[in-house]
Amino acid sequence: MAEAEGSRRADGILLVGCGQMGSAMLRGWLACAAAQHFIVIEPAGMPADLAAAASCTWHAQPEELGDSVRPAAVVFAVKPQVIDALLPSYRRWVGGETLFLSIAAGKTLAGLGRHLGAAAIVRGMPNTPAAIGRAITVCCANPQVAGAQRRLCDRLLSAIGETAWVEDEALMDPVTAVSGSGPAYVFLLIEALAEAGEKEGLPPELAQQLARATVAGAGELARIANTSPATLRENVTSPGGTTRAALDVLMAPDGLKPLLQRAVAAASSRSRELAG
Repeated sequence: MAEAEGSRRADGILLVGCGQMGSAMLRGWLACAAAQHFIVIEPAGMPADLAAAASCTWHAQPEELGDSVRPAAVVFAVKPQVIDALLPSYRRWVGGETLFLSIAAGKTLAGLGRHLGAAAIVRGMPNTPAAIGRAITVCCANPQVAGAQRRLCDRLLSAIGETAWVEDEALMDPVTAVSGSGPAYVFLLIEALAEAGEKEGLPPELAQQLARATVAGAGELARIANTSPATLRENVTSPGGTTRAALDVLMAPDGLKPLLQRAVAAASSRSRELAG
């Protein structure tokens, strides 16, 4: 039986940039056979662990590609500081059914369109757990993106984790502040929890082990549980117990919630500045 349209493999994917995020995506695509062929533009060359990938061809510059190349998607996994200079080289693929997907932080659909013209463009914001296939990527599409192209985008991004869509591009700034920057907040929590344990007398190695395992385990429980985080928190908290004593500090008027709100607001504001 023929595959459904939404699950059909793409004919070819052109990946621009194969650094930390680009290589994470490429490994995910290879693992699930997301396309028959992958073309990678990476001046630094091929990572050693991808040398055996027969379905990949590597190039230093897009000018090395012939006119016969017709990618189903061009994925930009490069730094926002360099993407504007790179985009005009890929304008020759605008039109037809080619999708352009950018994960360059802060680069708006309108900004990308100034270089690509009337292209079908999706702006995505993944996060660093893509390296282990546990990213969350939020996407926003311009009007030129068709339903089949959205499904292709979902297929490509599901190889590194979950996906979600927003219709209002302004929401990409708080998305960046919550999930894009969010892993850094969690890593800071692990650091701080381990340091607090050390101050109470725990050996540093044990404090690190406890902090890492606790955050990882609690995060996984929150992910799979069919209850709210508030309910999970309440389930751990006995009246008059040790958890209650700690939460009285963390949930004080100047505690963790208002601190995180200020942090997310600062990151969201900075995202708007960079986009402007």
